[in-house]
Amino acid sequence: MDKLLIRGGNRLSGDVVISGAKNAALPILCAGLLTADTLNLSNVPNLQDVTTILKLMRQMGLRAEQNDHSVTLNGGDITKLEAPYELVKTMRASILVLGPLLSRFGEAKVSLPGGCAIGSRPVDQHIKGLQAMGAEITIDAGYIYAKAKRLKGTRIVTDMITVTGTENLLMAAVLAEGETVLENAAREPEVSDLAHLLVAMGAKIEGIGSDRLVIQGVDKLHGASHTVIADRIETGTFLCAVAAVGGDVTLKNTRSSLLDAALDKLREAGAILTSGDDWIRVQMARRPKAVSFRTTEYPGFPTDMQAQFMALNCIAEGTSHVTETIFENRFMHVQELNRLGAAIDIEGNTAIVKGVEKFVGAPVMATDLRASASLVIAGLAAQGETLIERIYHLDRGYDRMENKLSSIGARIERVK
Repeated sequence: MDKLLIRGGNRLSGDVVISGAKNAALPILCAGLLTADTLNLSNVPNLQDVTTILKLMRQMGLRAEQNDHSVTLNGGDITKLEAPYELVKTMRASILVLGPLLSRFGEAKVSLPGGCAIGSRPVDQHIKGLQAMGAEITIDAGYIYAKAKRLKGTRIVTDMITVTGTENLLMAAVLAEGETVLENAAREPEVSDLAHLLVAMGAKIEGIGSDRLVIQGVDKLHGASHTVIADRIETGTFLCAVAAVGGDVTLKNTRSSLLDAALDKLREAGAILTSGDDWIRVQMARRPKAVSFRTTEYPGFPTDMQAQFMALNCIAEGTSHVTETIFENRFMHVQELNRLGAAIDIEGNTAIVKGVEKFVGAPVMATDLRASASLVIAGLAAQGETLIERIYHLDRGYDRMENKLSSIGARIERVK
């Protein structure tokens, strides 16, 4: 199993090209199930999760060709309307095939995703919304069985803000009969990116970017071309890395408007940020200042940036309070950061981080995707060598991270 070996202490300098967003690419790929025509997608990241979702849809009969960061999909020959447990268990986003299959073909059999390291993330809101649209849904032996001659438009108010729930119901609604109104919809840029693709395919959607989406169902969708938006979490991760170790780095193929809340906290920590239409430059020449924050739904501070900022806070001047409100188990990186010399205490859903002068390298273990990124940042800032195990978590969401970091001066290598 691969590991990452990091020799810390180097400042970072140069340019990094940010990849397409994982959390936008996965639902966009699932949208290929909604039409018999061809979708041409660009800026698709090379990630394990992308490989998994393409494998899942290929076994349904969808034709998919991948060439570097371009993917061509054709759903003209889909014959198997099932997402089996063997594939769904490795990636919860597989639930996103449920809405498209049910909406276009009138039935679907999708395995329940099961547990998740950072929290339960139940799919009850997906099921509740589809039932409101007229679907007959039963759950048996770990599978969701869904049927509907044609889904009917209706008003759906979810009990909580759910990104994948909004995406699933949005894809179901575009082919439903009549008008669907999604209240309390997620506003994340990745949801808007999916909606823009669906409009390019012929869907009728109003309110994109707001918490109220109004969809007029159409009889069918056609092919389209689309470029996946930049990954705001990869962007934020590299910005945190530079803020932790110092340097001068320009991130290309990204936009500052995608992560305003995180950028505000980086400025508060002492980073100098400048930006243009498709680039962000970060300069850091001092020890960071501690910043407190509370994770919340977009446009608030993203839960997917909590671990990376905690790594930054560990070596900052002062004490910070980090409150996690989205996922109940998202402090598993705390124990590993403390192994590197951090001083973090947990009280309920708040971590109290007392800044120390430096990390000291040690063997650590990644527990989930963003925890992996926090350990990479800590390793870059540590004195000595850090060996990170279980980096398959990292490969799920970061496209060749060690190569990008090496290109700007980090001493990091993948070892078997």
